[in-house]
Amino acid sequence: MIRALIIILCLWQTMAVAQPIQIQKINPPLWWVGMEHSDLELMVYGVNISDAKVSVNYPGVLLSGVTQVENPHYLFVNLRIDNAVAQPGLVPILFTNGQNQLTVQYQLGEKGQDPNRIQGLSTSDLVYLIMPDRFANGDPSNDIVEGMQQEESSRTETYQRHGGDLQGIIDHLDYIEDLGATALWLNPAEENNQPEESYHGYAATDHYLIDARLGTNQIYKQLVDELHKRNMKMIRDVVFNHVGDQHWFIKDLPSKDWVHQWPEFTKTTYRAPVHLDPYSSEFDRKIMMEGWFDTHMPDLNLDNPHLAKYFIQNSLWWIEWAGIDAYRIDTYAYPEQEFMADWAKAILKEYPQFALFGETWVHGTPIQSWFTEGIANKSFDSYLPGVTDFQLHYAINHALTNNFGWTEGVARIYYTLAKDYVYKDATKNVVFLDNHDLGRFASTINEDLDAYKMGIGFLLTTRGIPQVYYGTELMMPNSAKRERDDRYREEFSGGWKGDKENKFEASGRNKKEQEAFAYFQKLAQARKKSKALGEGKLMQFVPENGVYVYFRYHPEETVMMVMNQNKESQKVETTRFAERMTGYTSAVNLLTDKVTKNLKTLNVPGRSIQILRLEK
Repeated sequence: MIRALIIILCLWQTMAVAQPIQIQKINPPLWWVGMEHSDLELMVYGVNISDAKVSVNYPGVLLSGVTQVENPHYLFVNLRIDNAVAQPGLVPILFTNGQNQLTVQYQLGEKGQDPNRIQGLSTSDLVYLIMPDRFANGDPSNDIVEGMQQEESSRTETYQRHGGDLQGIIDHLDYIEDLGATALWLNPAEENNQPEESYHGYAATDHYLIDARLGTNQIYKQLVDELHKRNMKMIRDVVFNHVGDQHWFIKDLPSKDWVHQWPEFTKTTYRAPVHLDPYSSEFDRKIMMEGWFDTHMPDLNLDNPHLAKYFIQNSLWWIEWAGIDAYRIDTYAYPEQEFMADWAKAILKEYPQFALFGETWVHGTPIQSWFTEGIANKSFDSYLPGVTDFQLHYAINHALTNNFGWTEGVARIYYTLAKDYVYKDATKNVVFLDNHDLGRFASTINEDLDAYKMGIGFLLTTRGIPQVYYGTELMMPNSAKRERDDRYREEFSGGWKGDKENKFEASGRNKKEQEAFAYFQKLAQARKKSKALGEGKLMQFVPENGVYVYFRYHPEETVMMVMNQNKESQKVETTRFAERMTGYTSAVNLLTDKVTKNLKTLNVPGRSIQILRLEK
């Protein structure tokens, strides 16, 4: 009996060894010679690989380690690339498991040599934010992709996919460029193969693939290339805090600590101040950082070294492969902050000119600034140059909907900007009036055209990098027929074949939309040519009687802004602005081209902003 059991066991072991090795994924899918990041960790996923021996025989590429984890479907293979020796080519990686062998030809390319290929962002840029599913449908054939979980596409359903895609954006680059934008920020375009509500892009299921409903990796790269031909830039939206619960590595976790585990579903508190609150409890910090964003969005544990390296390499991969210029980091305050610092440091070490800004949807300038680089009261530097400036967003929306007071109305803008001393460089912040998560600006101001012009005038003349949400240039309001966040994500009329109105063309806009568009375009194009508005310093004066005066100045140019929030016109004596106006004798209104020859007194219409280039 014992002998029979031994024979059976030996046969079972032989059969087990005889099972073929299958590799389903290797991430990153390829790499480059010449990268600063030359210690590469490959996440290998497949069948019968956990006990495989790994070998590499390629000049300049050394196998520096192999790590097993809890799940036998994973191996982490470490390669060290000697940039002085290694050449681009196919690196044979041999996996051996008993009698079975499998060789993977891993591609090594050459890092791009053009120093201007990756441009970063500057204060002279104007960012145009697009939700790809809702902008334009350039390729109806990918509206429904067989085999993907959300099989429907319906423009009438609130949370279905509507069919917008990358080709639709490419088809309308002339419109975006003519508007005056110089950079494009897309909500995440990587695969979101979730059963429902996947159109927004913030529940990734594969970080190396563009979602097939939006296009392909090649079309994404084509979009970047088309932008660069126009001297425009691409910003990629990334999420490190969470993924979709249908992500391939969530459905088969490498290890239990890949995500933050709870006995039952536990949602984050969304309370970012716990990071810096000197009185915060460990309980509150844990819930904030380890609680899940939503039931279908597992919270990632970035203290796991393999996951941390996976995301750093993924971010470097997209920069090198597609040539993107900047990252916007979603839910920046929620992941492990030490990881976020390591990530930013690695990106900027590889690409010093690259731009980074994090979403910090918080309340209070000190809280917002804490996440940026160079803050003294932190045990580590975040290496994060800028953030989405929610505090200035709150201030301008308040100013346009409230009467003037000591700290109210336009005074709120003054007080907010006066706190810029808490940043290393506040000009790296991205300034905005609305976005995909917020009520549309036109609805916030009750579709008041005068308030709209004041808001756009401020957005395009204050410090920082301005960002406009698609449709805001036309005073697009919240949708009355959509629900919740989807109210802010209506389609751009004219982006779908058969639309009754085409608002990409002047003939498709009503009188109010055309006036809003013309105003925006005139100022955005003027900003492109203005050294003061694009690169200049800011000086502001304490608001008086509902009038806020500030200057942008540069050695080559000075521009004066006078914002009057009163309903009545105001006569503004300019004596107290002498330190910025001395030597100037006239001014040109950048919006009307009208020349003002008497600068001692300015007559400013009610509910308006005057934008004046001073002349000698």
